This record gives sequence, structure tokens and C-alpha cells, in this order.
Amino acid sequence: MTPVLLSHFTATSCLGYGNAATLAALRLQRSGLQPCQFETAHDLATHVGEVAGVDAVELPAPLAEHDCRNNRLAWLGLQQDGFSDAVEAAIARHGRRRVGVFLGTSTSGILQTEQAYRRRDPVSGALPEDFIYRTTHNTYSVASFVRTAFQLEGPAMVVSTACSSSAKVFASAARMLAAGLIDAAIVGGVDSLCLTTLYGFNSLELLSPEPCRPFDIERKGLSIGEAAAFILLERPGAQLNADAVLLLGAGETSDAHHMSSPHPDGLGARMAMAAALQSAGLQAADIDYLNLHGTATPSNDAAEGKAVAALFGNNVPCSSTKGATGHTLGAAGGMEAIISALALQQGFLPGGVNTQQLDPAIPIQYLTANRDSVPRRVLSNSFGFGGTNCSLILGRAA
Repeated sequence: MTPVLLSHFTATSCLGYGNAATLAALRLQRSGLQPCQFETAHDLATHVGEVAGVDAVELPAPLAEHDCRNNRLAWLGLQQDGFSDAVEAAIARHGRRRVGVFLGTSTSGILQTEQAYRRRDPVSGALPEDFIYRTTHNTYSVASFVRTAFQLEGPAMVVSTACSSSAKVFASAARMLAAGLIDAAIVGGVDSLCLTTLYGFNSLELLSPEPCRPFDIERKGLSIGEAAAFILLERPGAQLNADAVLLLGAGETSDAHHMSSPHPDGLGARMAMAAALQSAGLQAADIDYLNLHGTATPSNDAAEGKAVAALFGNNVPCSSTKGATGHTLGAAGGMEAIISALALQQGFLPGGVNTQQLDPAIPIQYLTANRDSVPRRVLSNSFGFGGTNCSLILGRAA
């Protein structure tokens, strides 16, 4: 892969709005997970990573038809860290037709549909007239929203491959940049809390009754979160700052082992990591930190642990940051790519939050405390239902 520059990025989650809040929480090893009080799901004995203030966000009048929780969260995220200004500057450099939009989501604005069904006509059963599926619930709606917000005219797409969604968009955008079809890309992911997700994972018996504990011997399942993660990708210039972050490689696989369970030996995960290394022209020894998918379910952590041990042994420090953010599903890949970029720029490796006693059956070098270090290259994993897997490699310019 030809390296691509992460020229600007921002993350909003239950840890707070923007990179400074995210970094501060990671430094303090503070989790944003709280007992579930979301919407009507108070009966679920679980913790969630809810972003404060999303329901109070008001979209500008020209974007009113896009109004839903998912797009409100997207709008909130776009306002952080000067990201919107960076996009406008890229548009000025390249033109509106040369900036693409590549976003990941899993459920998009499905909450809007859930709420609309409560307001059906009691006689006909018709949904309310103010419900607009195309610009809210539709999977593509978040890309349409961002494209419309910036008045872009270039290609736009949404990847919805469960929890690998907003990692795979990096690879899609990089291919379009390499092909010369665009000069810049807004990539990332937005996924918001909804009843379908909460009750769906509960029916699968995957929700933890306590804040999730990745790679803990007593892990009991995952904690659902929500996030908006945005990254501006461009070709690197001739001169880069030493702390500039580059996308060096990406590996995508699909093992299709099972609809909701990973291959027990982590076959697809191992192949994705190996493909990312090959894409970047690197060896396993060149990686300084692994941001694990680490959902805290018994089967996922065990399978990923086997895949990591097969490629890296226990030589590379690694952790899952989902104990802090929760599992943000379709936004997880983008969120954790940004956390990896912050680790590269700030010179630290984030320790896993909530993990108390490591599972001795998983022979990896898992960090439970932050480590001061200056990594040069990190690998971030995102694995989804149906065996859809993606690994990204990010590195410092110098």
C-alpha cells in the first residue's frame, strides 16, 4: 500500500467530546461506562457507553430531513478539534468533486424507526408522515448527511459489515486515492445506541451485567457504546511533521465461520493481520503495539488471543480499549484507529480498563496499566459478525 496521511482526526464517545477528552480519559484509565438508562431499556442489567447531550443537538435547518440520533451524534463529532474547518480547507485545495466520504455504521438511525413505530396510526398502522426512512434509518444516510453538510460532489459510500465497518473504510478510501479518483477522503464511523442493538445482544446472551472486562478470566460479555470518529485522509506531502500519522497497511478477510461466533482458532483474524503486514511491507517484529478488538466475550477474546499468539507470540504489548469506551460497533474501527494514532503521537500505550485478572489461557502480553513508550508502528484490529475482519497498521512519519 502507498502510505496515506491522516491529516486530521477527531473522536467523540462516552469518554467525552474530541481528542483531548479521549486522551485524558485514557491517561487516567477512566471508563465512560455507566448503568444502562437509555431510552426504554432500563430493564437491561448492563452498562453502556452513552454520549452525553446527543438528544439536545440541533441540526442546521438545511439538514433537518436528516434529523435522527445517529446524525446528531455525527454532527456533534464533526464540530470537534477543528475537523469541519480541516475538511473545508481540503475542499478549497482539491475541489468538491475530489473529496470522498467513506463511513462505517451498523444500525445507522434505526432508533428513528423504532420511535416511529410507537406513533403509528392506530387504525391503518401507517407510520407518521414526518418519518423519513431515506435520510435517517437507511444505512447510507450518515454518508448522505456528511456529504450534504459539506456540499460535496465526490463519491460517497457506507460500509456496514458489523464491527469491522469503520476499519474497512480506510482500505476503500486508500484504493480510491491510489486510483486517482479522489484527492482526499472523510473516513470513519458513526454508530448510536438503539433498542435493536441492546435487546439484540441481550437475546444472544452477550451483554455483561458489569462494565466489560476484556481478556479477564471472569469476563462476562460486552458493553455497548456509541461514538463518532472522523479522519481526513490525504496523500502525504514532501515534508511531514515528525508526529504525523500514516496509514501504512490494511488487511481484510472474511472467514464466514459462523453468523455470530468467530473461528475458534481466530483463522480470519490471523489472516487479516498477516495481510495488513504484507500490505505495509512489514514483519511482525516491526509492530510496537496492538490495539485488540477485545470485546470481552469468552469466545471472541480467546479466538483473537490465539490469532495474536500465532503471529506475534507474547512479544508485542497489546490491550483492548473497549473497557473504556464500550463496544461502539460500526464506529469501533474508526474510534480505535484514532486511539492508536493518539498513542503514536503522545508516546504511550493505553492499558486495558476494568481487567482485573488476566486469563492465563491467552498467552499474550496484555497491558492492564498504561506504559510510557514511543511506538513507531501500531496495528489495530476490528472483527465483526459473520467473520468479516480488518486490521489496520498506522505509523509515525519519523
